[in-house]
Amino acid sequence: MDLRSAQLFQHLASSLNFSKTSEQMYVSAPTLTRVIQRLELELGSQLFYRDKRSVKLTDAGIRFQLFVRRWLDEWHQLQLDLQLSSVELTGEIKLFCTVTASYSHLPSILDRFRLLCPKADIKLTTGDAASAIEKVRQGEVDIALAAHPTVLPINMAFRSIAKLPVHLIAPTIPCRVNDLLGQTPVPWQDIPMILPEHGPARQRLDDWLAHLGIKAKIVAKVDGHEAMVSMVALGSAISLAAAPVIQHSPVRDRVKIIATDYHFEEFDLGICMLTKRLNEPLIQSFWQVALAKS
Repeated sequence: MDLRSAQLFQHLASSLNFSKTSEQMYVSAPTLTRVIQRLELELGSQLFYRDKRSVKLTDAGIRFQLFVRRWLDEWHQLQLDLQLSSVELTGEIKLFCTVTASYSHLPSILDRFRLLCPKADIKLTTGDAASAIEKVRQGEVDIALAAHPTVLPINMAFRSIAKLPVHLIAPTIPCRVNDLLGQTPVPWQDIPMILPEHGPARQRLDDWLAHLGIKAKIVAKVDGHEAMVSMVALGSAISLAAAPVIQHSPVRDRVKIIATDYHFEEFDLGICMLTKRLNEPLIQSFWQVALAKS
């Protein structure tokens, strides 16, 4: 059994979904199937029950999962021990954040980190803020810059680095949305809205709608605040976005903030990682640098 096979098995044992593991571990479905079949052949035991609707661990699979977890932990600890003996920290950190955070908050952190760990490599992935916590939890990335979720997993460490105001936004161009916003009282139930699929922004919109006691007139559901700002700029609807996303958007002149009596809770932007990884020298260095005042 090689390291990659162990990692693929461990992910599949957790997800119990071949398609999900294939996608998140960047391996083709046929290759993943061959890896599992090879492990089963080497062990002489079936590791998974598989049918068209579900995947489950066999008794042998459960035992093997425990073994692989210990094996990976020991391998990881060996890497740490060897790294601690080095004068300079080396290695790679897989980092995730939104496109906006990659130029609003990340550069100052990376500048300081480069001075401390010049031989370390950063592999940056950008995407929807709402998926950040899950990517860390699944081990797809080491660290994420993300808004504090409504419920933080118990095995996750999170520290705040900034408070981000949140605003309701509308297009600036003449359109039906602005005609409705100009009415007194504002008929919020008739105004088309763009909602995030999930995450902290969706929770804040849902709380606001509950406060108003109305059901949203949804015209689109979008992943990513940058995309929501762009769609609002087209004049189709209103939505919610963090202040830095609005400020850094190439279409910021085509959206405006809507003044309301309701106060949207700020996003608590921070860095998060699995708690068990806080003692890793390279991860710990990044953590300390990110929390230090610039």
